[in-house]
Amino acid sequence: MRPLAGQVVLITGASRGIGAAVARKLAADGAKLALVGLEPDELKKVAEDCGPDADWWEADVTDTDSLRAAVEGIAERYGRIDVVMANAGIAAPGFSRSMDPDVWERVVDVDLYGVWRTVHVTLPYLLESKGYLLLVSSLAAIVHIPGLASYNVSKAGVEALGDTLRPELKHLGVRVGVAHMTFVDTDMVRGADEHPVFGKMRTGIPLASKTYPLEFAVDKFVDGIRKRSRTVHVPGWIGALKVFRWAIPHVIELTSRFSVPKADAAALADIQARGADASRPTGAGGRADAAKAAQK
Repeated sequence: MRPLAGQVVLITGASRGIGAAVARKLAADGAKLALVGLEPDELKKVAEDCGPDADWWEADVTDTDSLRAAVEGIAERYGRIDVVMANAGIAAPGFSRSMDPDVWERVVDVDLYGVWRTVHVTLPYLLESKGYLLLVSSLAAIVHIPGLASYNVSKAGVEALGDTLRPELKHLGVRVGVAHMTFVDTDMVRGADEHPVFGKMRTGIPLASKTYPLEFAVDKFVDGIRKRSRTVHVPGWIGALKVFRWAIPHVIELTSRFSVPKADAAALADIQARGADASRPTGAGGRADAAKAAQK
């Protein structure tokens, strides 16, 4: 029997990108996919690709009541939840001193508190099934790229949440994994790369300049879910990098000492020229305006 055959897998941020691609791959393994997101038309398409045992629910990870209603609907539809992949996320490039505070805080609300809300409302079902919880963090939890402070903070928080939940839940039969991935070829990454100021900034920073194929990341995620792994690294060198994380801020400071002052000045000019559009986020899982942007 295939490892995931018949298991119910809930994925947030499932409309596009990593979430949608992992859903399709897991469906091929025989899993039943419960897709959660904010783009009904896209969710419907993904569900159709995943077969007759898949279904979708429109829900906002920044709204606990909305998320709880979706999870209750999933439990009613399938009778159980075996795996949860807390994937919904957005990004908004910008320096903290000039970025719209509402946008800065919205990234944290979606990417960190949205993950916590997902854990909160799904945990009773995972306890019952002795299931698996995969929290999607990022290389940004380890390598803090200038111009992505809200994203870095959120993903570091997700890593800390996963590391805390792992020992809290192990004796109860729930396994917890944390996924760290670098830049992967998704709409969200392409949208960030198109930013007039910050688009090329990461290419000058060691370890962050390469974009990996989506299929490469999907295979890593699916393998991690099959094995109920404690960590998923995309690519594998991220695991080794954690050993040296004490040195990484010094490397970032050194390699960005010329690019950041120029980008800082350019960011201010861009905000003056484009106004609110300069801080528009890309990603999945926030309010409806964010959902129309690219997802992970």
